[in-house]
Amino acid sequence: MNVTQLKRFCRGFPGATETLYEEPYNFLVYCVGGRKFAYFKTSHPERWRFSTRVAPDRFVELTDVPGVKPARYRGRFHWVTIVNVAGFPAPYLTELVEWSYRKAFASLRNGRQRAIRASAHCSHPGHFRSAGLPTESGA
Repeated sequence: MNVTQLKRFCRGFPGATETLYEEPYNFLVYCVGGRKFAYFKTSHPERWRFSTRVAPDRFVELTDVPGVKPARYRGRFHWVTIVNVAGFPAPYLTELVEWSYRKAFASLRNGRQRAIRASAHCSHPGHFRSAGLPTESGA
């Protein structure tokens, strides 16, 4: 998976937004309901390094992998930075991003979750279930 494909993947989640923060921050951030689930660094020398939140057990596992390190200023919250997206296994990367999205989504208030579910059902029927998110009935 390359950077362009990963950006498209992140934008494809229900309710996901993409925001570019210019100087001095230089981040391309993906959020759901205002909660971050992934971001890219957009300035040199770290251009297109990708960061996402992971489960605590995955954090320990991933930080032992070459090319993966704790995310700067966010490592204590179990965020990792993947230095070279194209060199990281795509299925594993999508699994990590999906987990991060679900974690961010679950932290939203119930009303906000319902609104995102409703808009996802209207615009892309079936997409919400394919994102692995719980439905209103919990199924």
